[in-house]
Amino acid sequence: MPISQIPIFSMLRTRMQWHQERQQILAENVSHANTPQFKPRDLAPPDLSLGQQSAAVTMTRTNPGHMGGVGAGASQFHLDGRSDFEVRPAGNAVNLEDQMLKVAANQMDYQAATALYSRGLGMIKSALGKR
Repeated sequence: MPISQIPIFSMLRTRMQWHQERQQILAENVSHANTPQFKPRDLAPPDLSLGQQSAAVTMTRTNPGHMGGVGAGASQFHLDGRSDFEVRPAGNAVNLEDQMLKVAANQMDYQAATALYSRGLGMIKSALGKR
């Protein structure tokens, strides 16, 4: 059985991908801290249920000459629709302290997921006698 079919590794890999995309969105929020009318965005946590796997979203090519998209349009994660922010007179709603706390928490959660993933691989190697 390939590692990709073991549910715990699949969930950890999905979680790590979610943290990578969230880090990019949080970095965009911080970089637009002084942009008028900018509203911060965040990702909703992924559904890690063992039942159904969600289908990947792909970009639509409207012309055969267009290249296939990668990156922002191919995300399998959804934006969090909550709007719990205060708006400054210029219309900007980015709270730098809040965004930096989210960045730090996201980094710690990503490191925890990678540690679990590598320890799980280590246990499988040791069970197979390849350590």
